[in-house]
Amino acid sequence: MTLPPLPADTFPRLLAAHAARQPDAPAVREKDLGIWQTWTWSGVAKEVREIACGLASLGFRPFDNLAIVGANRPHLYMAVIAAQSLRGVPVPLYQDAVAGEMVFMLQDASIDFVIAEDQEQVDKLLECRDLLTADGHQGLRHIIYDDPKGLRHYDQPGVISYDQLRELGRAFDAANGGHFDAAVASGVASDVAVILYTSGTTGRPKGVCQTHASFIAAGHGGVASDRLGPGDNIMSYLPMAWVGDHLFSVAQWLVGGFTLNCPESAETVMNDMREIGPSYYFGPPRTFEGLLTAVSIRMEDAAAPKRWLYAKFMALAQRVGADILNGAPVGIGDRFMYAIGNALVYGPLRNVLGMSRIRVAYTAGAAIGPDLFRFYRSIGVNLKQFYGQTETCAYVCLQQDGKVKLQTVGTAAPGMELRIADNGEVLVRGVSVLKEYYKRPDATAEVLDADGYFHTGDAGVLDAEGHLRIIDRAKDVGRMKTGAIFAPNYIENKLKFFPQIKEAVCFGNGRDEVCAFVNIDFEAVGNWAERRGLPYGGYVDLAGKPEVLALIAECVSKVNADLAAEEGMADTQVARFLVLHKELDPDDDEMTRTRKVRRGYVAEKYAVLVDALYDGKAEQFIETQVKFEDGRTGVVSATLKIVEAKRFGAVREAA
Repeated sequence: MTLPPLPADTFPRLLAAHAARQPDAPAVREKDLGIWQTWTWSGVAKEVREIACGLASLGFRPFDNLAIVGANRPHLYMAVIAAQSLRGVPVPLYQDAVAGEMVFMLQDASIDFVIAEDQEQVDKLLECRDLLTADGHQGLRHIIYDDPKGLRHYDQPGVISYDQLRELGRAFDAANGGHFDAAVASGVASDVAVILYTSGTTGRPKGVCQTHASFIAAGHGGVASDRLGPGDNIMSYLPMAWVGDHLFSVAQWLVGGFTLNCPESAETVMNDMREIGPSYYFGPPRTFEGLLTAVSIRMEDAAAPKRWLYAKFMALAQRVGADILNGAPVGIGDRFMYAIGNALVYGPLRNVLGMSRIRVAYTAGAAIGPDLFRFYRSIGVNLKQFYGQTETCAYVCLQQDGKVKLQTVGTAAPGMELRIADNGEVLVRGVSVLKEYYKRPDATAEVLDADGYFHTGDAGVLDAEGHLRIIDRAKDVGRMKTGAIFAPNYIENKLKFFPQIKEAVCFGNGRDEVCAFVNIDFEAVGNWAERRGLPYGGYVDLAGKPEVLALIAECVSKVNADLAAEEGMADTQVARFLVLHKELDPDDDEMTRTRKVRRGYVAEKYAVLVDALYDGKAEQFIETQVKFEDGRTGVVSATLKIVEAKRFGAVREAA
């Protein structure tokens, strides 16, 4: 059911409108100790009022910043709206960031107030406070925790529980009856609604200031395009600091009035999805890659008849499934067989994935390989792409139902304009573009031109129907010595379609050939090895096994065959590769917290391996320092084999 649009122009006023329009409808659910707990819209509004008044009692003022650190929890989402209710600004931070990374953002955003999930986050924040104090900076005067486990006897100054904050709020509200309502009424659409820090692939993260107007417009565009409203359910499991989560789990939630569902933990997301049966789902490509890997592992362990049935019907799905989903003409015989496949294979497979009731699913955050995209659409999952950046509320392009192209990210979303610069860079202008970078007018001026266009840093092309195709990051696109365009992300996505490959980094700009680093998927390859009786003693050992190298070589060969068949891509086939001795890790600065590879950093850190690939060596010794979760450091070393990949001649189309 889709309700008429609400006229409210700030998030707190949207919440108030839903509390009045559908007070008893479920707004948020959370699974706790195996039981789903539910907050109604009126219940959320009441709790937000208590949190906001509690913050006000501690001295939180308009335009103050409130850091929020933790997993997807109802109380943390409510804290976002509570800060906004006082004309303050929530600043979500990545919960897996170490204290040293958090300090920069806490200092940059002048944070005095933090609402944290649990003891782990409080301990990090107390460490951050010590680091800030040692540098002569004041801050973090108030740390409020949600989960009291392990924290009841903490007596550090300024550390209180979420329940204590609500008690303070009720007392403050009773003594200052009009304060909350006046604060909500005073907010304007042009106020900064949130500060989201960029992932920092090329330097220090920057705080992106987005207004209520920008995110609400982005929310309206998505809700209207996919007819979302009360009765729809979404699973919120991705980091709150990611712009995609803020678009779906805050902006669209408050615009559309559907139900937000928070899983019990990151480990239980799949089980919790099967219980809730969300109608609306989103995730970056790595999530869909992980789901496909899990399915592949299960099928490898299945009995021979089941494997045969799966292979037979998946071949049919790859041929006609996407056409059926798009409403394109398909022969009656294929439709009949697809219906049988839906009963025997596709339906049970969607159920295993927790996608039985999904009406629409989106992926964004990085380019998704067309093979991976085709797989989900072929089994009846209405997976679509949207495109945007933190600086555009993740809202630039949307794929409309019936107009989905595998190679594009759709057409300009409502309220957005697209332009391709002379150098191929995608420029965007419209309702979702950032107000500014926090305290960085210089950086703002670099990305916003005189005509109001935001320079995305992505290279792309527009087809005749206005569909945008993203080639790669503009800074990553180069040319090989042969003159061929080198788009590393395009090749890497093809490699990552295979469940055995978790990550890949390709090199080739200014070179004669393309070479690659590969990370194996430890679970998938470990399962493969165990079924073949191949012993191994951990990641390093498994990654170096000759049998594993042969397995990865087969995957690379298939990618090369695809590239040889694509116009202008034959020269970008992978010539040599090696399997890295460790997984690329955000804690080792090799990836961002959103798991984007820091390509330049990786190339510099592993320069000896890059040189070995291009010098024609057969192997190379490497010793690498790594950081453990508890803060300790260690060293991982190995002699890596360099594998020659099978390549193919360019396939010429018949004249």
